[in-house]
Amino acid sequence: MAKVLIIGAGGVGGVVTHKCAQLPDVFEEIVLASRTEAKCRHIASQLDRSIETAQVDADNVPELVALINRVKPDLVINVALPYQDLTIMDACLEAGVNYMDTANYEPLDTAKFEYSWQWAYQDKFKQAGLMALLGSGFDPGATNVFTAYIAKHYFDEIHTLDIIDVNGGDHGYPFATNFNPEINIREVTAECRHWENGEFVTTPAMSTKQSFTCPDGVGTYNIYRMYHEELESLVKNFPSLKRAQFWMSFGESYLKHLEVLGNVGMTGIEPVDFNGQQIVPIQFLKRLLPDPASLGPRTKGRTCIGCVVTGVRDGKPKTVYLYNICDHQECYAEVQSQAISYPTGVPAMIGAKMMLEGKWLQPGVWNMEQMDPDPFMDDMNIYGLPWTVIEDYPF
Repeated sequence: MAKVLIIGAGGVGGVVTHKCAQLPDVFEEIVLASRTEAKCRHIASQLDRSIETAQVDADNVPELVALINRVKPDLVINVALPYQDLTIMDACLEAGVNYMDTANYEPLDTAKFEYSWQWAYQDKFKQAGLMALLGSGFDPGATNVFTAYIAKHYFDEIHTLDIIDVNGGDHGYPFATNFNPEINIREVTAECRHWENGEFVTTPAMSTKQSFTCPDGVGTYNIYRMYHEELESLVKNFPSLKRAQFWMSFGESYLKHLEVLGNVGMTGIEPVDFNGQQIVPIQFLKRLLPDPASLGPRTKGRTCIGCVVTGVRDGKPKTVYLYNICDHQECYAEVQSQAISYPTGVPAMIGAKMMLEGKWLQPGVWNMEQMDPDPFMDDMNIYGLPWTVIEDYPF
C-alpha cells in the first residue's frame, strides 16, 4: 500500500483521482493538489472515500518541495499543465520521490513538442535512485504500450506504425475542445512531422487526410495526419520502423472555426497589447470557450483509438490493429468525465500502479514502451479500457 500526491485538478486529474480511489489496496492514501484548491475539494466530494486536498503553485519549486516534504508520498502523479513538467521534476529530485506524468514538457512561449528537456534528466534521476515515467496517458501512453505489446507478441520486426485517434462523440457546441483549449489548439495548429526512411519529414498542419472506418460500428471519419509526441520516443526505441505517423479525426465545423480563429490571430501565443495590457490571444480564447470538464454530461458517442502496425513474422508480411473503444456516456456515469479525459486518466492510474507494485520501477527517465507491456495491458482490460486485436484490418 502506498501514498500518492496528484498534482492537477482538471478533467484528467479528476479521472485519475476517481480511479486511484477505487483501489484502496494500492492507493492507501491520496492527496490531490492544485493552484485552486476548490477544484480539488469538488473532486473529493464525488468520491466514496476520504482524501486530502491541498493548494500548490506548480510553477514554484520551493512550494512544491514544501508540499512533497509535508505529504511524504511514494509517488507524484503530475497531471498539471505540460509547461510545469520540469518544475515538478525538479521538486521530486529535491524531495527524493518518484515522478510520473501524462504529456511531455512544452515551453510556454514556443509551440514545440519534444522530449529533449525531460530526457536530459536521465542521469539526475538515475543517480538519485528515482524513477520518472513519461507520458502515461493514452496518446502518448497506452499507444506506446500497444506498440510494444504488438512488437513483442506478433512480429519479429515492425516496419510501419500508424496511430489513429478517432473521437466519434458530439457535445452539441459549434466549437469546443475536448481537453485544455490552449494545449489542444497548439497541437492541432503545429506543423506536422512524421517519420519516414530514417528522418522526420515536415509538412503543413492538417495537410494530409484520409478516410478511416472504425470497427464495431463506431463509424467512418476523416482523419488528418499531425505530429504527436510519442512518435519521437517510439522511433528511437523501435529503430526498425521505416515509417511512423499519427492521425486524428476532426469534424468540418471544428476545422472551419479553427481556420477562422487562426486567420484573425486568436490562436496566437505571442502577447499583444490591448488597452495598455499584455494578453496572449490563445489564453483569452480559452476563457471564452466551454470548459472541457463541462462537456461530460452532454457528450454522446464513442472514441476509437489504436495502432496499426505492419512488419514481418517468420519471414512473412502481416498487419495488426490493436484498439480500444470508449463510450462517452459510460465514462461520465462512472467518473463524471467524458471519454477524452477518461482514456488519459485510466492509464495514468495504471502507470502509477505499475510503479508502486514494483513491476515498473527502475532508476532513470523512461518512456512507456521501454517497460514490459504485459502487466499494463492486463490492467487495461480490468480497469475500464478493454482492447481488441484484429489482424489484416484494412488501412
